[in-house]
Amino acid sequence: MRVRPIGERPGFREALRRGLGDPRRIDGAVASAEEAGLEGRRLVPAAVLVPIVGHASAPTILLTVRTDHLEHHAGQICFPGGRIEPQDRHPVAAALREAAEETGIDPARVEILGSLPPHDTVTGFRIHPVVGWLEPPVEWHPDPFEVAEVFELPLAVALASASYRRESGGDGAVGRGYWVLMWQGRRIWGATARILRQFASIFEGGEEG
Repeated sequence: MRVRPIGERPGFREALRRGLGDPRRIDGAVASAEEAGLEGRRLVPAAVLVPIVGHASAPTILLTVRTDHLEHHAGQICFPGGRIEPQDRHPVAAALREAAEETGIDPARVEILGSLPPHDTVTGFRIHPVVGWLEPPVEWHPDPFEVAEVFELPLAVALASASYRRESGGDGAVGRGYWVLMWQGRRIWGATARILRQFASIFEGGEEG
């Protein structure tokens, strides 16, 4: 019996929407210069767009490889995004603005499905992940200063818990455990892998772990 690819399953987009936070909730999220973090740290609020490209047979998630000269997360694989600026009314606005600047995504083409809980990073940011849906075809126009490469990770890979493994130490995370996802020689780790892993666990109806 043929198993339907994930993007062909009835109600797939609505199932994603139900598993995510109400996008109206993140409209009211704090967008001040700093937010209170764990252990009293002050964290810079940021937002990322988790862009799902709705290819009929096999949806994907857009990811970027940051250029090597950037101050933060140089050379790492990330979602398009950045800090929430004073002109941004809420994290959704910041995520769409940054995605447009970094990859050329037209904000008008993004259907916001919902949000994931904020993620605090050891580099001092509180990241608000905003999940959006894009109907193909989509053309990417990356900013060469910030983005070395744009690629699409199969959504089926991102949603499979078996895709992830735990590592500890190294990469500036001594004494800390973190998720890693390897795909076609690309190493996705840190906050990006943590967000993807939480996305997978919510869609499966489980816990992040």
